[in-house]
Amino acid sequence: MIVRGVIVFIVVLIFTGCSYLASIDGQSTGVRHEKKSDHVLTLVADQVSDDLVLAVGGGNHSFILNKSGERLWSWEFNESLGNDLKLLPSAHVLGMFNYEESPIKFGGGYAGLTQIIDFNDTITWEFKYASKNFLSHHESVFLPNGDLLMLSWERVSEKEAHMHGVNMEGDIFPEKIIQIDTATKEIVWQWRSWDHIVQDHDATKLSYGDILENKELININYALRENGDIMHANGIFYDATRDVLFVSINHYSEVWVIDHQYNVAETAGELGDLLFRLGNPRAYKDTVASVFLDRTHTPNLIPEGYPGAGNLLLFNNGLKAKKSVVYEFDIPEKLTIEDIEKADLIWSFSDKNLSYGRISGAYRLSNGNTLICEGDYGFWEITDQKEIVWQYKDVSTTFWRGYPIDQSHKLFNLVSDITDN
Repeated sequence: MIVRGVIVFIVVLIFTGCSYLASIDGQSTGVRHEKKSDHVLTLVADQVSDDLVLAVGGGNHSFILNKSGERLWSWEFNESLGNDLKLLPSAHVLGMFNYEESPIKFGGGYAGLTQIIDFNDTITWEFKYASKNFLSHHESVFLPNGDLLMLSWERVSEKEAHMHGVNMEGDIFPEKIIQIDTATKEIVWQWRSWDHIVQDHDATKLSYGDILENKELININYALRENGDIMHANGIFYDATRDVLFVSINHYSEVWVIDHQYNVAETAGELGDLLFRLGNPRAYKDTVASVFLDRTHTPNLIPEGYPGAGNLLLFNNGLKAKKSVVYEFDIPEKLTIEDIEKADLIWSFSDKNLSYGRISGAYRLSNGNTLICEGDYGFWEITDQKEIVWQYKDVSTTFWRGYPIDQSHKLFNLVSDITDN
């Protein structure tokens, strides 16, 4: 059973299975931003966005938050999130959950179980992708046709890895992206990072080549780890205009761009090589170009109609420097590996108190402000002039992400229907 809590308007309602409820003043004549929680440390009422925040927790809970610090709606699940939860236009949620029976369990973001859950807590769709050889993890995202893209790890045996010049003992688990037909649950497309590797460790082995001269390929020996989690993708964003995927690769401190327009066979060949990459030229042995990223999360393009539309937002964790930075890049309209130096940094935000080496993220808001999730702290809202206009601190938990939610979302119509009845 999924436990929900709702903080509703004026009256207190009791739902079967709800964990807690409270009441707040109505806001029928417009949005008022008033500090109503000790978790709110900063609130500049006339400058914050009216957007709400889907606060995706680090355990089995998530909630919707307003700038006053009130929880308007909450979920508590039987399983812990692993890691993502999205609120869909239908008021359903799409969640990645820890599948405890999975033989593969890396420390961060392991899932194996994906569910769509409706407003009445009914699981309307479920997909398990977990075995000794593969595991879904971190995030999934819908395509316009209703298919679902999903990050996954796949096992490559030590024997096969050594044939391709991998310089470590043991099996490895590089990234694979799968596309699921949600009607049939069949995998209809995939991209395997293993099909697009290069190594310069052993000239007698497969995949040997000059890494700097093959920037479209992945240096398979760049971030070797004893547990085999050598890449650790943690975010995926689909750009419908270009039909490409933006994928954040934590251990490479990069964002990879992958072409989605080709079929499975074509994608396994040169057409599936990296189309574009950004953040860490050292990953392809460029010792001159600037390094921007040191662990990164949440690549996303700013939506049409928002200030900065089409630009790329990233959260740079800044693990070594212990200083996190939000970056906004103007990227070329046509993305090619030859143009990887043409991504222009046009805005950034950092603060002496903004620092977390894991999870976290940033999104542009409808009024031009930027919402930042600091994983071990809570949330910030920043103006384009870098003024802090909202801070919400809750160190009793961690936060995977904070998604902006418009107050006109269908979820709140459903809540109002409940209160009216």
